[in-house]
Amino acid sequence: MEADAVCAFELVHPAGKKLPRFSAGAHIDVHMGNGMVRQYSLCNDPQEQHRYVIAVLRTDPSRGGSISMHERVREGDLIEIGKPSNRFALDESAPHSLLLAGGIGITPIICMADRLSRRAVEFEMHYCARSRSRAAFLQRLARAPFARRVTYHFSDAGMLHRLNVEQVLDRQPAGTHLYVCGPSGFVNAALTAARQRGWPERQLHCERFGPIASKPTTAHAFDVQLASTGKVYRVPQHMTVTALLAEHGVKIPTSCGEGVCGTCVTRVIAGEVEHLDCVLTEEQRQRNGHFTPCCSRAKGELLVLDI
Repeated sequence: MEADAVCAFELVHPAGKKLPRFSAGAHIDVHMGNGMVRQYSLCNDPQEQHRYVIAVLRTDPSRGGSISMHERVREGDLIEIGKPSNRFALDESAPHSLLLAGGIGITPIICMADRLSRRAVEFEMHYCARSRSRAAFLQRLARAPFARRVTYHFSDAGMLHRLNVEQVLDRQPAGTHLYVCGPSGFVNAALTAARQRGWPERQLHCERFGPIASKPTTAHAFDVQLASTGKVYRVPQHMTVTALLAEHGVKIPTSCGEGVCGTCVTRVIAGEVEHLDCVLTEEQRQRNGHFTPCCSRAKGELLVLDI
């Protein structure tokens, strides 16, 4: 147990072999049976190949993932995972980085801090949590060579200790890249403040542990066409693309079902998308080349998918 309701898991190859390399900000898929897959950020040093470390916050209510990990996984169990994937990568060309972690959002952020420290790159880190008892990895952070770079903000310590994201952003040197991870409200506040100050989108990086409450402007039925077969399917206004295609035997890998994880990202060949996810960047959305079929929809009457 790393903190109240937070459990850490150390994963090693059953035969003692080296594990695939990963980069700071990466995650793995954890397969829990019954078709349930969840993503967890890797939070150990990217230099390590003998293990992966993840930390899981038990949430209530839960969709089954956190409860399964906390109550059913025991030391010595064999579990299936995917290879590391990274949609929250460090830009290692940045002259300075600002790391903001909210709650369990510390998991990819601490990995980034390890990497930046090892490369002797300048950075500043802020860790926000409800209380000290609910903050994971405090002992590890206190022992880290970058300990002096970390500032803690605990909600139960009073308003004076809350993170003033505007002040923090204002004192950053030019060219700083922002990395923020945590609940959607926390992430949105940091990104909004940065954009109001004219920070370029290429310097803003985020990962959320909850969906944005986005809804289609006008919910309507539309068609999806599969490029490989030419078949066209009608998606009702109350149904997602993934659900509709699954009914016809076309299964797109999914996990969160809320546009948070990016597992289902699919290439769009033609048609205009109404993006309702919080995975794709603004640049990716403007190119209109990909979308998340678990939640996003068509603005028009047809989407042609690279399936």
